[in-house]
Amino acid sequence: MEKGVEAKDIIRDPYVLEFLGLQQTSNLYEKDIEQGLIDHLQKFLLELGRGFSFVARQKRITFDGEHYFIDLVFYNYILKCFVIIDLKVGKLTHQDIGQMQMYVNYYTREMMNEGDSHPIGIILCADKSDSVVKYTLPEDNNQIFASKYKLYMPTEEELKRELEKEQELLEIEQKL
Repeated sequence: MEKGVEAKDIIRDPYVLEFLGLQQTSNLYEKDIEQGLIDHLQKFLLELGRGFSFVARQKRITFDGEHYFIDLVFYNYILKCFVIIDLKVGKLTHQDIGQMQMYVNYYTREMMNEGDSHPIGIILCADKSDSVVKYTLPEDNNQIFASKYKLYMPTEEELKRELEKEQELLEIEQKL
């Protein structure tokens, strides 16, 4: 890992997936987003940021006779670790975080190579509750991240509302 670079320094929130050309509708499925990301892999790698290389799509892992499928697997050569991505079209749940924890644990115990850092997981979701993330993950978490995705660049008004919302949250945190 580059000196001083941590996973939280590389993971974005939100990711803008406008290049997919998809609309946020009730007919949107995870497989649609996944296929779009594969079709536009170069653009998605650029959106992810520095150091990412593609490893697998629908990576099957099996234990106790059950199959599980990880949507996307990357390797980040800066962090020297696997990066597991799970796609969610709806709101993030604590079950989604638990599923990602299982994937990360599997990669930690079965797939890491000598010299690798611990894998990280990114749950890309349409919506998330910071409280669900906060209370589902341990306080010292540095392996699992939940990031929103946006299928279009927000308008100036939407950006302004989002900044005001973030400012209010920061002010509340400072008072606590």
